[in-house]
Amino acid sequence: MLRGAKFDAFCEEQCRRFYHTKLGRPSLSPGVYFRLLLIGFFEGIASERGICWRVADSLSLRRFLNYGLGEATPDHVTMSRTRRLLDEAAHQAVFTFVLTEVARRGMLKGKTIGIDATTLEANAAMRSIVRRDTGQSYMEYLRQLAAEAGIDPNDDAAVRRMDRKREKKTSNDEWVNPHDPDAEVMKMKHGSTHLAYKAEQAVDLDTGAIVAITTQGGAVGDTKSIEETLPAAGLAVAGQIDTTTAKGHYKVHGQGLCEVVTDKGYHGAASLTQMTEWGVRTYVSAPQQKRGEGKDRPAVVKANLRRVESDRGKALLRRRGELLERPFAHQYETGAMRRLHVRGRENVAKRVLLQAAAFNLALILRSITRAGTPRGLADLTQTVLFALLRVLDALIACDAQAPRSLTHTRFHSATRHCVRATYASVENRGSDTGC
Repeated sequence: MLRGAKFDAFCEEQCRRFYHTKLGRPSLSPGVYFRLLLIGFFEGIASERGICWRVADSLSLRRFLNYGLGEATPDHVTMSRTRRLLDEAAHQAVFTFVLTEVARRGMLKGKTIGIDATTLEANAAMRSIVRRDTGQSYMEYLRQLAAEAGIDPNDDAAVRRMDRKREKKTSNDEWVNPHDPDAEVMKMKHGSTHLAYKAEQAVDLDTGAIVAITTQGGAVGDTKSIEETLPAAGLAVAGQIDTTTAKGHYKVHGQGLCEVVTDKGYHGAASLTQMTEWGVRTYVSAPQQKRGEGKDRPAVVKANLRRVESDRGKALLRRRGELLERPFAHQYETGAMRRLHVRGRENVAKRVLLQAAAFNLALILRSITRAGTPRGLADLTQTVLFALLRVLDALIACDAQAPRSLTHTRFHSATRHCVRATYASVENRGSDTGC
């Protein structure tokens, strides 16, 4: 599919300015680099080192990268250097290229968009944070506070007891990790505190395709981050309006993005007013309010509440829960990107963009083969083989009821035994990647 869409030629053209025709050692082709990142999604491998090891061990992945059996596959050093060489705009261009293919196949409508965010654990440790003003480590700062409070600073147990009694301890305004300054301290969903990033994406609620994705620090509020994600989604949909689609499929909405559906974390008078001024109809879940509160609410808040409580609003919110959580599961759970292996907001944004592009590619593959990943295709092949063996076994059983000679009966019995043994061996085989 990528070859038919001239993916490698597009990547070469987009990245031409980053390469020199004569100087330097032989470099990694842009098309191969982006294909390596796509492999990370489909194989469920987050680290670049793991991706390169997997490619070196797989014949089918060599073929996907157009590498011969005797050729050395890329190593992780070359891959990481290429990532640092290519800017975020080049990765955004590849994401847009895949989105165009999605629209061309009639799998993008763009009228109603759902927006949600998730947190990604940064590749940085809490124990390495330092004060922004003095550069002190966390333990050095605690010992200073202990000395000021009359506690022995060399008694680690007493210092930690004092620390547990303090209220807010690690404000992002006061602390930073020197190895990853863009990561922010945040309490994760499971309750622990980590340095994290926030990935926010806009999904078409008619088809499930990812329209836009942005990356911010983990502590950025939803009402602030949507000011970047929603315009990016609007521009992405507007850029696909003129894309020719297959007959009988979805066509991109002629007026572009018209409706946005989010959860109650995005609810606020200021954000609702801003989205209304942009000409977008909002379906934002309203938080529970006590009796008597909200009597003097702005008109935009009341209008949003009426839409949310309507039948269409309830249906959209149910669809949001289904079509927004599914991409997160594919990208960051089975796609193994919940914990990052790169540092810096720009590097994280590059990986997240290609992870979203791979998810959109999986939608196209699922429409063609009814399987979105190599594992799914292997399972589908196994299911078809099961069906064929069952049919063959049933035909042999029917034929066995007719009278035959002794030689034919023995041959028939051996054939049926062979079919059943093959069926048992296939049934007991675990699911693989199909490579």
